[in-house]
Amino acid sequence: MADVLVVGELKNGELKKISKELTSAARKIADSIGGKVHTVIITDNVDTFAGDLKAVGADTVIGANLGEFSPEGYANGIFAIIQEKKPAVVLIPHSAQGKEYSARVAIKANAGIVADAVALSVDGGKVVAKKPIYSGKAYANFKVSSEIQIFTVRANSQEVTPKDGAGAVEKSGATAGDVRTKSLSKDLSGGNKVQLADASIIVSGGRGIKGPENWPIIQDLADTLGAALGASRATVDAGWISHSHQVGQTGKTVSPNCYIACGISGAIQHLAGMGSSKYIVAINKDGDAPIFKVATYGVVADLFEVVPALTSEFKKVLG
Repeated sequence: MADVLVVGELKNGELKKISKELTSAARKIADSIGGKVHTVIITDNVDTFAGDLKAVGADTVIGANLGEFSPEGYANGIFAIIQEKKPAVVLIPHSAQGKEYSARVAIKANAGIVADAVALSVDGGKVVAKKPIYSGKAYANFKVSSEIQIFTVRANSQEVTPKDGAGAVEKSGATAGDVRTKSLSKDLSGGNKVQLADASIIVSGGRGIKGPENWPIIQDLADTLGAALGASRATVDAGWISHSHQVGQTGKTVSPNCYIACGISGAIQHLAGMGSSKYIVAINKDGDAPIFKVATYGVVADLFEVVPALTSEFKKVLG
């Protein structure tokens, strides 16, 4: 049986959207290769999430209590479930946690792995993963030749398509095993109101905002749209905003449905972090700015006029 195993994620006790995205993608793959979809959630309360995952194609929703996150412990537990279910394909979120343990799982399973996929398809019974290369300047398609194929997938890159699976609930006996490292403490930065990696809309500001005192203009639009606040490296390097907001090659890599770039020229390092966005809206008074080469919609005008006008109109429409 050519089954597909998905590893989902929770945040603050709630199911992250990437869990549904990967389950939906797995359903399409499983239908193509003739298998079932098993979605694993690291929790001791799996029943809470079974309905949502069943609705997007999960045949089995598996709860695994692996304790506090550790790359080693999660790799041990997930590999134990792989040994039990024997999937042909494993999908893991390309998240902060997923990037920590996915390679460990691949080593344990003696499997090939493709990281940061933004599209998945099936050809000849094998999954084809599309991913950005050369800092986002191009895309390449990859197949994994090993018996087990492992992929980490970027958030917001997969459509969530309703399709009922069996939705059977199982509680796995897998454990974190012998973990040789332990987290002693966490120092949280506070982060964004809406997290960049999970956001479906991102409003970013660049050097064109002229100074840190003008962030409220960008933040107001972001708040109105329920969007995350992003920033270019230039604004971070200038000390106008914290690094947690930075989008780009040395910041966060994102794939929102809509990316609104305000006063951002569009250096290749920035494009590497947001070039896979579904729609890109660029607002810049320099009509020759590189950002317009990738923009879906471009506004050549002063952001200090355009952004407040957009915010006002959105407030009228969205209430």
